[in-house]
Amino acid sequence: MLKVGLTGGIGSGKSTVAGRLAEHGAWLIDSDKIAREVVEPGTDGLAELAAAFGLGILNDDGTLNRAALAGIAFASDESRALLNSIVHPRIGARTAELLAAAPADAVVVHDIPLLVEGGLAANYHLVVIVDAPVETRVHRLVHSRGLAEADARARIAAQATEDARRAVADVWLDNGGAPDQVLAAVDELWADRLVRFEANVRLHRHTPRGGPRLVDPDPTWPAQAQRALARLRLATGARVDHIGSTSVPGLAAKDVLDFQVTVADLDDAEKLVEPLGKAGFPYLPGFDQDTPYPLGGDPAGWRKRTHVGADPLRWANVHIRAEGSPGWRYALLMPAWLRADDAARDEYEQVKRGLAGGFDEIRAYGNAKEPWFADALPRAEAWAAETGWTP
Repeated sequence: MLKVGLTGGIGSGKSTVAGRLAEHGAWLIDSDKIAREVVEPGTDGLAELAAAFGLGILNDDGTLNRAALAGIAFASDESRALLNSIVHPRIGARTAELLAAAPADAVVVHDIPLLVEGGLAANYHLVVIVDAPVETRVHRLVHSRGLAEADARARIAAQATEDARRAVADVWLDNGGAPDQVLAAVDELWADRLVRFEANVRLHRHTPRGGPRLVDPDPTWPAQAQRALARLRLATGARVDHIGSTSVPGLAAKDVLDFQVTVADLDDAEKLVEPLGKAGFPYLPGFDQDTPYPLGGDPAGWRKRTHVGADPLRWANVHIRAEGSPGWRYALLMPAWLRADDAARDEYEQVKRGLAGGFDEIRAYGNAKEPWFADALPRAEAWAAETGWTP
């Protein structure tokens, strides 16, 4: 099962995207629809609201007068909290029921307006943001929903900012143009990413990557890493660091994000197989140690467990190592040193560029870089001693 969080500001056309995904076969969970269902006439939700806020929140036919409720419930923080305590648990329970009913191979799309505001992004394998220019959204709200312009602008201003949405967006869909443009983008998203991603998660596999290929530094790598870090930390409850070349600004690298999960003992990694797999990072057998060993000594100090990202368009490696082990320290030290030493970073990039085109397999390419690392490691340790760096 793949869980996709879908959101966007009011007037962005999120419903258009949700509808198209449903046409493709997505299991759609609509939070707005659920919010209406749990307070329909005859429900205990509506009865509790009336008891809390008075019968004045009801229309003559017994339905909820949402404007009247808003006028009372949003008058103070206390009343808003009371409203949330009544409605949110019921929405959560119904959402859980619908999620549990989804088929094992479903692409579940959770259409949730307050995903960003609620800090919920890490709960999903992928977050899709639908956006449109503010003026376009105002025009839609005024002409399609009948809102006054001032009301439309106030509602837009009260929601998450564009920067906040971009921070959590794995996919950004611009819905400011003709409808067929965003629909075409949704069709591509479904075929090229969502269907493949779901199969990878369900079958505990990743998309083959081929040989190593360096790309120029991508300024979005840090933001992409932050999204993955949030998911990994939620899944493991452990310390997780962004490591490897993509964690070094200005350094050419393979377009693969590397992360290190810290455990007290490597035997604890077995407990993480299921939660990491469900989060979209299946276990990759056969990569349980680093060889050769740049520090020498006991190879056990370099043992690790490796998981990989199941997202076919966002490759990631997750290395699990024991805290305090040589491999754990090495994985943190080397990128820290390269971030601090421009000359060392440039030197390493030249080594990478000289080797990348000569290998068809990533592990062989990695092994070919080890002589440089063996020579560089004492310099990195000297830098750590001089600067007081610690893991």
